[in-house]
Amino acid sequence: MDTPAPKLFFAGLDIGSTMSKAAIIDAEGSICGYVVGPTGAEHRHRANRVMEDVLAKSGLSLDEIAYIISTGYGRVNVPFADKQVTELTCHARGVAALFPDVRTAIDIGGQDAKALKIKNGKLIDFLTNDKCAAGTGRFLEVTAETLGLELNEMGRVSLQSARPVRINSQCTIFAQQEIIARLSEGEPLPDILAGVYIAIATRVAKLARQLKIEPPVVFTGGVAKNSGMVRAMETVLGVPVLIPPEPLITGCLGAAILARDEALKLISRGEFRTQKKQLSEAHIEFTEKAA
Repeated sequence: MDTPAPKLFFAGLDIGSTMSKAAIIDAEGSICGYVVGPTGAEHRHRANRVMEDVLAKSGLSLDEIAYIISTGYGRVNVPFADKQVTELTCHARGVAALFPDVRTAIDIGGQDAKALKIKNGKLIDFLTNDKCAAGTGRFLEVTAETLGLELNEMGRVSLQSARPVRINSQCTIFAQQEIIARLSEGEPLPDILAGVYIAIATRVAKLARQLKIEPPVVFTGGVAKNSGMVRAMETVLGVPVLIPPEPLITGCLGAAILARDEALKLISRGEFRTQKKQLSEAHIEFTEKAA
């Protein structure tokens, strides 16, 4: 009786500037598990922990993971990864896996905003804004801190607006001062918040329009969880936007899919070799000394 072939699993890690994400898929592309958590200061140690967490959630051991791809700002700090791939490539692959017909993807994270043009599941063009916080999640965080509100609460309150206040400042600091001035003038809070969302959406839409926006449009990143931001984005773009069930994992999902594709390609050529991976702190220290 022939011994059945072992089932293969593949992992993707996205070590971002503020959040780290990991996903594991099987050979059919089904998600076995994923995790999301803050990155913190120690990228190598965070990569270690996020991998442990996603393995536990998936009910798997590291020995069962055939191939691992890392992506994101901290992708070079994942010593157990088989390969590193840019976050834009991974993000496009992950978005296309969830929405096969996607033509435009907009991602707003804590520190940057990205617009991607996608065709047949592949990235064909992109633009990023990583030099100013005015079009990012940080702008929302500053606004929430200024007003003493939670981010989710801010989104809900903004939906009550009937006449968004125009926020003219393009700089986060000046916009903060403008928000305070509008409050002192007696403008309703929902209208001020709606104006903040419109200001961010307008800045990101300007970036995306340079690529010629084509629907379907998918909106991802942590900011895509904010109801006020979703409404503002649809208002400014003039088209509906699609939101993944978990907008934060498209990058790590794409990395896992690319890991599967890479491993299956090597297997088909007879070049695949299982490599022993370690997550121990000792291995991290060894890798750092060898670098």
